[in-house]
Amino acid sequence: MSRVLKFQPVHPAALSLLAVAALFLLVQDLSGQTVVDKTVATVSDGIRTELITYSDLKWQLAMQPGIPLNPPRSEDLNIALNLLINQRIFALEAERIPRDPPGEKEVADEISRILAQFPSAAEFERRLRAVGFESVRDDNFERLIAKRVAIEKYLDFRFRSFIVNTPEEVVRYYNNVFVPDFRRRFPGLLMPTLNERRDEIGRQLTEAKLLENIEAYLDDTKRRVEIVVLKPV
Repeated sequence: MSRVLKFQPVHPAALSLLAVAALFLLVQDLSGQTVVDKTVATVSDGIRTELITYSDLKWQLAMQPGIPLNPPRSEDLNIALNLLINQRIFALEAERIPRDPPGEKEVADEISRILAQFPSAAEFERRLRAVGFESVRDDNFERLIAKRVAIEKYLDFRFRSFIVNTPEEVVRYYNNVFVPDFRRRFPGLLMPTLNERRDEIGRQLTEAKLLENIEAYLDDTKRRVEIVVLKPV
């Protein structure tokens, strides 16, 4: 049975057809055979609909070090589902503002960033093969990463580019966040001065504001889009 997480009326007939027809998708696996991939959720803004499949969830888990894949845990699948729901919301919004697609270097840099989180490239490629990719050079994997990079670029454009840190905010962040955190993590060490860490603190403050803005945006947007879980994971 479908479970509606957030609801706003959108073309009921179209959504009903989608819920019936999109529960299972026929896709081609690496051997060329036709297999069934389950659609577990949909995200719709009333004009476009984004699907989230079970394969999407396993692909997400494959890029997270230490997360078991065979079999995946329900709690990990649900965390991945929530993350992908947020990504699909941003993908729908990004389509309203056409931008140049990510370049090859941007995709390669993102793959390198992901690889750096794993003990070795061989370990990462083993996980990719476990979820259906041939390697980091698999065209399908590169397309997946390109979509992620496009979303990150949209977030930079939509949120990060408008963040401004005033000198007063930097001082407050140093006193209220940086200093207590440093003392907790490094007891007994000499406290760095504000001037010594000003650039670092500016970056931390920007990231904190970015996260806050994104969370507020998602909370608001989820009241306007429809998210339907077709199959619990």
